[in-house]
Amino acid sequence: MENCYEIIGVSRNASAAEIRRAYRRKAKELHPDTSSGKKDVAEFRRLVQAYEILSDARQRSIFDDSFFSERHFKRHKPSTFDYRIWLMERNDEESRAKLIFFDLMHQREDEAVAEFKRMNMNHANFSLKKWFTREDFMDYGFILSEELVIRGEYYDAVRLLEEIIRMEHSYSYFRLFFPEVMSFTRTILRRQIDGNINDELALDVWERALDLGFGAADDSFFLRKMSEAYRRIGDQNTAEICMEEAASLAG
Repeated sequence: MENCYEIIGVSRNASAAEIRRAYRRKAKELHPDTSSGKKDVAEFRRLVQAYEILSDARQRSIFDDSFFSERHFKRHKPSTFDYRIWLMERNDEESRAKLIFFDLMHQREDEAVAEFKRMNMNHANFSLKKWFTREDFMDYGFILSEELVIRGEYYDAVRLLEEIIRMEHSYSYFRLFFPEVMSFTRTILRRQIDGNINDELALDVWERALDLGFGAADDSFFLRKMSEAYRRIGDQNTAEICMEEAASLAG
């Protein structure tokens, strides 16, 4: 039996989010569409099998029980320096941004989401991407957006995904995983905005979505939803304009 954690490149204590991120990174390197040779294909299959085990809570528990013994795993004494405490004692935006991603990767998802929302509320133009490499921002940002959606924070999730999509359009980083990003964002915009956030915020995200390259069918849907929202807030003229544009895109 092979060590799934070693295959993916994470520690045994890795969080689910950390495992997803490490898997995505390795899959980009080994995927048959971007590599050549039988060795890479075999390595990719091993990676997928390891991820299937560790991404399922029950299978991961069974694997841990059967694979590890005292000779495989020993606890280490805690470091005398606590990086998280050091970050928490600092109030500058860079430290708070790093605290958000640190918590996200260390099974403190609730704290990460709460701090992200607090910084967005209290600091104008707060942006995570300012303090990280493009790769780290796009990977961690996507995981954070998933956690936001789990907690019903749809507006913040879409705004974060918008940054990722715009960066992808500029740099083409995600490649293999970008369809996943677009599909995830599309699902939120179509199914989880209407009725879950107020009309003013809904109008904001649907209007922004028109510039993200989803295509005519999706843009027509967003415009129809915008028309409905404008009618609810009493702006009949703009509602008619949105409906006409939606009809035009629908052919």
